[in-house]
Amino acid sequence: MMATPKRVVIVGGGISGLSVAFALSEQAKSRDVPFQCTVVEGQDYLGGKILTNRRGGVIMEGGPDSFLTTKPAALALCEKLGISSQLINTKQENAQTFIYSKGRLRQFPQGLISMVPMKIAPLFRSGVLSWAGIVRMGADWVVPRRARTKDEETLAEFFSRRLGSEAFDHLLEPLVSGIYAGDANELSVDATFPHLVELERKYGSLIKGTLTTRQSRPSHKPEVKPRTLFTTLRGGLGDLIASLTERLSGAGVSLRRGMNVRAMHVPGSQAEPPYRLELEGGDVLEAEAVILATPAYVSANLLRPFDDEASTFLDQIPYASTMTISMVFPEPEVKGLIRGYGFVVPRVENRSLIAATWSSMKWAERAPAGQCLVRCYLGRRGREDLLDLNDSELTGRACRELETIAGIQSQPLHVEMYRWPRAMPQYILGHRERVRHIRERVARRPGLYVTGEAYDGIGIPDCIRGAEQTSAQLSAYLWDRALV
Repeated sequence: MMATPKRVVIVGGGISGLSVAFALSEQAKSRDVPFQCTVVEGQDYLGGKILTNRRGGVIMEGGPDSFLTTKPAALALCEKLGISSQLINTKQENAQTFIYSKGRLRQFPQGLISMVPMKIAPLFRSGVLSWAGIVRMGADWVVPRRARTKDEETLAEFFSRRLGSEAFDHLLEPLVSGIYAGDANELSVDATFPHLVELERKYGSLIKGTLTTRQSRPSHKPEVKPRTLFTTLRGGLGDLIASLTERLSGAGVSLRRGMNVRAMHVPGSQAEPPYRLELEGGDVLEAEAVILATPAYVSANLLRPFDDEASTFLDQIPYASTMTISMVFPEPEVKGLIRGYGFVVPRVENRSLIAATWSSMKWAERAPAGQCLVRCYLGRRGREDLLDLNDSELTGRACRELETIAGIQSQPLHVEMYRWPRAMPQYILGHRERVRHIRERVARRPGLYVTGEAYDGIGIPDCIRGAEQTSAQLSAYLWDRALV
């Protein structure tokens, strides 16, 4: 007698939701068990912030343009999907980054490993910091470790205490802002850079700890083609979503786009399915398990009718709004003005632009010959007001910033704008404890899970890793307990 298929509904069709669906379908296939899975996405496209647009030979990314290779989950997923051969490295001939400091672009000092200075000469050459500021960074060797306490530190407090406030404000803060689009005076160092907290705890110094751990790593035989720190797909990150979508459709997973979940119900009778989801338009989905791969504030609204406490903790995760503007320029008019991969801008410079990438100099095949693709980043925690400007005003603002910072006076041939309201979760003080409470509350309802960038990491590899862990937990719930 054939077993009744287990029904799973995944709310949210971004990289987290799609990765959960893929991992579950692989689990069901390996176990040879029947399985029905539906992914419900409110937008009319899948992929969330991974959004690639192609126009006239130009490849423009609306959200992330690459992923970190030191975290293996994304590379492993590409391998499973059979698209590893499409991964490309950054152009090493242009491998340098700049920082806008004291009125001009300066080369970003090389030798910063995970925010920790490992080379002194580039710091002096860059001119970003004063001699006193550089000496203060080196004092990390002798600054006493923090006494054990339950009190968290913000990123600003941690880095200023270890490396000095000048180094943090002028050198490290723009790196933090580039990752989290956040305010370092709010973000928790325990939630964002826990490995640095551990380095201080174990070695008493970030520099000493980094040196020791690097020396203790076993040497590995180099790959035939080593990966650079960041990698992307030749046709854009949208190809990752396209490949996932194709595999899921082939596995029988239902992908419902342009449809929001209006309400979720937990019936009291054991004779009824554990979960009922009402969709806009009147459709109802019944399932033995539900995974919320949605922003924290969306998950909060869905859980509120039957778990107000979990919703309260979810509502306490704030979000920042951001935007990217991709602009195509005639290459002859900008070629002498730009170098490297782009630049970052510290918050203390008080500019609208927080960073810009010379995309066609960083990645191969991003623009046709004779054209240069530039990607501007605006908006962050505390600068959400920029999203209120219309497209023309934002384009003008970005062009003026590029003129001031990089000397680009040419008008773009083409502009693509991507607004991301409430898109970046902020891991503020208390985040890890908040997430622990959320998971404890959700775990009280068997078959219900939350996953995504709101919890344990905002990068693509983090989202995939979290999705795979959620899939493993759900697989055990659906199928292993039936064997006991």
